[in-house]
Amino acid sequence: MHYASRLYRMADNGLGAWEIHHIATEKRNRGDDVILLTVGNTDFTSPKTSIAAVRQDLAAGRTHYSPSAGGRPFREAIARRHTRKTGQAINADQVIVTIGAQNALLTAALCLIEPGDQVLVPEPMYTTYPGTVAAAGGEIISIRSPPGNRFHPLINEMEAAITPRTRAIFLATPNNPTGAVYTTDELLAIAGLCRNQNLWLVSDEVYGELIYEGQHVSPSMLPGMAERTITISSLSKSHAMAGWRLGWMIGPQELVRHAGNVALCSTYGVPTFLQDAGVAALEQFPNGLPELRAAYRRRRDQLCEWMETVPLVSFHRPEGGMFIMLDARATGLSAYDFAKGLVLQEGVAILPADSFGESAAGHLRISLGATDAEMEEAAMRLSRYAKQIAR
Repeated sequence: MHYASRLYRMADNGLGAWEIHHIATEKRNRGDDVILLTVGNTDFTSPKTSIAAVRQDLAAGRTHYSPSAGGRPFREAIARRHTRKTGQAINADQVIVTIGAQNALLTAALCLIEPGDQVLVPEPMYTTYPGTVAAAGGEIISIRSPPGNRFHPLINEMEAAITPRTRAIFLATPNNPTGAVYTTDELLAIAGLCRNQNLWLVSDEVYGELIYEGQHVSPSMLPGMAERTITISSLSKSHAMAGWRLGWMIGPQELVRHAGNVALCSTYGVPTFLQDAGVAALEQFPNGLPELRAAYRRRRDQLCEWMETVPLVSFHRPEGGMFIMLDARATGLSAYDFAKGLVLQEGVAILPADSFGESAAGHLRISLGATDAEMEEAAMRLSRYAKQIAR
């Protein structure tokens, strides 16, 4: 039987990385003592007010269709949040509710990209980006963000990569996996490229509430960028609501109308009771869960300090986000072999980062979403493993 060619363009190049996660989950299912630091889950629970809102809605029978673009109360809450954070006044008609940020990324790609178009993306990048762009017929052009530049993008290489086929720039700040928070000057330079070359900018701001150094700057607030920027975010990371699949995209009204048509043909909307939970979360915690951000920062600092005396490995202290990048190049092992040995010998699962892009070669991504006790135990096991390699 015949399958659409787009499926092969969307094929996941990061299967090797996730194999470590699968090994770990199988070990855990067998009863082994395994610490999972591979995925962006969290030990924090979702807001109680959101849980209560769902219970009340279900009891009241609020289980019918909502508008494909999202109900007005949730879109208004998102618009207020964006206005407060950026100073850029928008209304609900510039917002569409999506099934998490990933659905928003795909919707943006379908709205902007023609077959054969090119999209510039700083790497390391999250592993779904290439498949998302490929689904719309586009091609990713990777822009290096090397460790020597603190995983910040090389803007001169971005400018040199622009061709007549370039349609958009996709970026994430803070970055996943590196936690790099792009500076105002970097974003101004990227904005200049977008204006001069008539490009769209898709700004993935899922980790925007998790900032430890510097400040988060949304590109939409920069001069001349509101009409060419799509801002994407969700409640997954900031409010410990990853499984609720509540995301959104913000942009010009014409773009949002087109995105609404995509939703009509795909998701047909997000459940009303989940949207009410989103309203409750944004009203009670407009800037995300403060204790969650504080815990991630504490774990980041402690893990980096614990590992300062460990031979052959080093850490890049992230400026934001919920991950740390471990540099294992001095061990002589590939990131995959390092991770496989660690999970098999010590029961600690971390993610080889090679599949995030060339700039991440030899590095591994460590999630900060486990408890403090688990993080401390993982550091001890990781130290033991690295010392064994050194011997």
